[in-house]
Order: sequence, then C-alpha cells, then structure tokens
Amino acid sequence: MKIEGLVFVVTGGASGLGEGAVRAIVKKGGKALIFDRDQEKGAALETELKDNAIFCVVDVTKEDSIKAGIAAGVKKWGGIHGVVNSAGIGGAQRVVSKTRVHPQSAFDTIIGINLGGTFNVTRLVAAQIASQQPVNKDGERGVVINVASVAAFEGQQGQVAYSASKGGVVGMTVPLAREFAPLGIRVLTIAPGIMETPMLGKLPEAVRKSLTDTIVFPQRLGNGEDFGQLCTAIIETSYLNAETIRFDAGVRMNKL
Repeated sequence: MKIEGLVFVVTGGASGLGEGAVRAIVKKGGKALIFDRDQEKGAALETELKDNAIFCVVDVTKEDSIKAGIAAGVKKWGGIHGVVNSAGIGGAQRVVSKTRVHPQSAFDTIIGINLGGTFNVTRLVAAQIASQQPVNKDGERGVVINVASVAAFEGQQGQVAYSASKGGVVGMTVPLAREFAPLGIRVLTIAPGIMETPMLGKLPEAVRKSLTDTIVFPQRLGNGEDFGQLCTAIIETSYLNAETIRFDAGVRMNKL
C-alpha cells in the first residue's frame, strides 16, 4: 500500500515512538491524524507539519473522543487508511511487598489504556476503513499496527500489569487479522525492546546504561526514527499480515 496521499491515525502521536511514526508517514507523503492528550506537544507538532497533520485531543478509553477525532480526519481528507496504536502507559510495582498489595485499580488502569484503548481505537478506525474503497489491486483498504513490547514475552518483576496488557495486544493480532481479512485490512503488532521514550527518560542514568548493555547490536536505545521506519515499511509491504515483529536489536530480557 502506497503511503503518499493516504491518511493514518497515530495514537500517542505527539511524542516518543508515536511522534516518530507521524514524522515518517508525513515524510513519505502521507497525512497524519495525531491522537494524544498532550495539547502543548500535539499543537506544536501540527503547526510544524502544517497541512500534513491534524492534532486531536483524544482519550483512547473514551469512544466519543475517538469518534470525534476520526470525524475530523474524514472531514479534512475524506477517509482514513490505517492506524498506529502507540498510546500507552507504564508503571511498575510488585504484587505483594512488605508494605502493600498491588492495588487492583492500578492494574485496571494499565489494562484499560494499553489493551482496552488499543482495542477501542482499532474497532472504530477499522469501521471507517471498511466503509471505503480499496486502494490497490489486492483489495487492500488499510492496515492496523498495534504496539506491544518485549515485556509481553519477558516481563520483569514489577511488570505484571504492563506485561499482561502488552501480552493481550499480541494475543489480538491473529484473530483481528483473520476477522478483518474480508474487509481488506491487515493487522500487525510491533513489540519494541528498549526504546528512547518519555517513560524510559525518567529512569536514572545508571539504570539506562545497564539496560543498554543488554542490547546485542546496535548497542543503543531504539528511537522514534527507527520506529517510524518500521511502521512505514509495514504499511508499504502488503504481504505482511497477522504477525508480531520483535523490534529490539536482539535483546532478550533476562531477569534484572
């Protein structure tokens, strides 16, 4: 599927990996519909990208919020052809410690945003894509790119909620791809490793170095440009479908 002239929703698109996807899509001639809650960063990115992007204040857990964002994109550009679901939150705490038990509310919040929000945006964007005409001879109408994490496979202590949420995203990949096939919509998941994101930026430098040392090659943190490059490759490669792609420079997260 050619990116030029097509429209893609990017959740969490105002910063981090999402911003990398937005920039890569626009660089390829596409249009980006930025869904994020950060009004300052989102508005600044929209201004920078001019007519190639729209920023919408969207909460991925709220149906009306998502629908309003989709409507804004359709009104300006006539349709939507894909989504990169990169919105998400972290959070680490043990289930049982000497002083407390993991609050159920904290678990529910992470699951609600990372897994529930991914499903929420996917279902609503897919409904819009399905209503449109195919864009190529294969009958392709669009593509869904969800974002999990290597924590889905190799979660660390304190990552029970986060790992469960990302494992759920991985688990949706094949059934969604099978269900959306008659609609001409592909579904893939990216499972990033240790990436340069706002969440990771909060860690002490010593911790960041210890994580970087576990990466095989290239031995550096991944970044938004790397992520955007993979997103555009997925969009442009129509034979890719129903797969979770580890994007981690070979890292395997042993017990830390």
